[in-house]
Amino acid sequence: MKRRTFTKLSGTGILLPSFEIQRNLIFGKTQATAFISELVKQNDSRIPDMLIRQERDDKSKWYGGVKTDIEVFYPGHGAGYIKNLSCSYVSTESEYYQSPELLNAMMLASDYLLNAQYDDGNIDLPSTNFHSPPDTAFVVEPLCIAYSLLSDLNNDKTRVLLEKLKRFLVQSAKALTVGGIHTANHRWVVCMALARLNQLFPNPSYLDRIDQWLAEKIDIDPDGQYAERSTLIYTPLVNRCLITIARLIEKPELFDPVRENLNMTLYYIHPNGEIATESSGRQDRYQQGSMQNYLYAYRYMSLQDKDRKFASMAENIQNMDPGKLLFWLGYFLEDPFLLKSLPDTEPLPKSYVREFYHSDLVRIRRGNIDATILGANPIFFTLFKGNAALEGVRVASAFFGKGQFKSQAIEKTDGVFKMSQKLSGPYYQPLDPDVIPEDRNGWEVPRMRRGLSEVQEQETVVKIKEEGEGFKISISVSGTDNVPVAVEFAFRKGGRFNDLEAVKGIENAYLAKGGKMMEYTYGADTITFGPGIREHAWTQLRGALRKLDAECVYFTGYTPFEASVLIG
Repeated sequence: MKRRTFTKLSGTGILLPSFEIQRNLIFGKTQATAFISELVKQNDSRIPDMLIRQERDDKSKWYGGVKTDIEVFYPGHGAGYIKNLSCSYVSTESEYYQSPELLNAMMLASDYLLNAQYDDGNIDLPSTNFHSPPDTAFVVEPLCIAYSLLSDLNNDKTRVLLEKLKRFLVQSAKALTVGGIHTANHRWVVCMALARLNQLFPNPSYLDRIDQWLAEKIDIDPDGQYAERSTLIYTPLVNRCLITIARLIEKPELFDPVRENLNMTLYYIHPNGEIATESSGRQDRYQQGSMQNYLYAYRYMSLQDKDRKFASMAENIQNMDPGKLLFWLGYFLEDPFLLKSLPDTEPLPKSYVREFYHSDLVRIRRGNIDATILGANPIFFTLFKGNAALEGVRVASAFFGKGQFKSQAIEKTDGVFKMSQKLSGPYYQPLDPDVIPEDRNGWEVPRMRRGLSEVQEQETVVKIKEEGEGFKISISVSGTDNVPVAVEFAFRKGGRFNDLEAVKGIENAYLAKGGKMMEYTYGADTITFGPGIREHAWTQLRGALRKLDAECVYFTGYTPFEASVLIG
């Protein structure tokens, strides 16, 4: 009997015979029928473009590889290519079902992967990492999915392709059982890859290496946030990794951090469906993105726990544009557990104040309006009203070239969230002669050895409070007088303002109208803000961070500076 001839659905006691019958489950009378069918259709529609991107010149060093949009070849793209093609190749509803053209394309891509693989099992990620075990792990996962789908066909036509894939995968294991990592999520990606390899080609060394990494414990804080705080990219990846490890090598305790994170994430969603990324410690900070990366985790855990809120979120994500969910097709085809009917749903939270102090973040939502308050971040406030987005508020002064405001913590008193920063700007006295070495000049001596004089002080205090159907932001900058100040309100590109004064020489930058309320409109949604302050036209202060990539409105003044801004 072939591997997986009988597959047990987790926790159901149901046994499913052969892959063809599994396919009847997928495309029969189930909740997932229309969803999976649409994904197969979407996958088919992209195959012509994928085939065109494959290098077919047998004299090229990239022969069989697949070009990215920037015309770079790398193994990760080739592995995703094989997974995508295999999904259509095994799907009876696909117009490419058991297509010789697809089989040949996958054969060429597997040859490219074998040529790109080093003797130690590693591959490169040409954009940044070379001889990289974690990037090898990223390649292993989609190839394992493809291997599972193709082997379950029990088709002799795929025998040579499966042999090639197995050779690459087993060789990869050499790197993953000894290789290192350099980011927090890499540990779990490597473990996920080894769990998948162990499912296909059992080996105790794979499990031993997983245990080594797991001994470090999962990097999740009491808020439910992973170390990298990467809500758009790496948080959903970590959830997928932990679920995969838990289900494949029977470590149910790994479901616990996933539950914690998914419960937290329910309060990180903007009214328009985007995920809040403001506190990320990775490249997705301030990036726009929706919840599609969370489909697997919310669907799996809703089924695992019969959790009604998770089911609601899974259902919401599945109602997105199917083109954004195509990544998950292979997961649904591979694991029949995902095809079970979701539990009954219940409404998701839409009115709340949630304080995540381990993450230096507060999330507030009132129906179609939500806000984020951030500590330890130059952006201290964001607000969404439907699709209209105030993507950041910052304040800076020209105080000794270091006046960009960034608080260290958020304090709450009587419903008011307070953040503050104190700065000093000293001048330095001559050195005492006895601290100047004979073989060095005085400027080489550490500055701390000098006496101080004319010490200037500055304190910035920001207070935020719900008021009416919006928020009141109070900003105070005091201490040294006559220091130029600029407050930046960064709105999403694509909207429009009422009457504003353009800043000379700077694109998408505007000066507020003094004493006036202003409006920003995006589609049918409008955010009002003001009254404005305009005392000078200097917006890009020395020592301030560069202008955000947005439509920015500036309030300007001098210390002592007081602003009370209503936003909503």
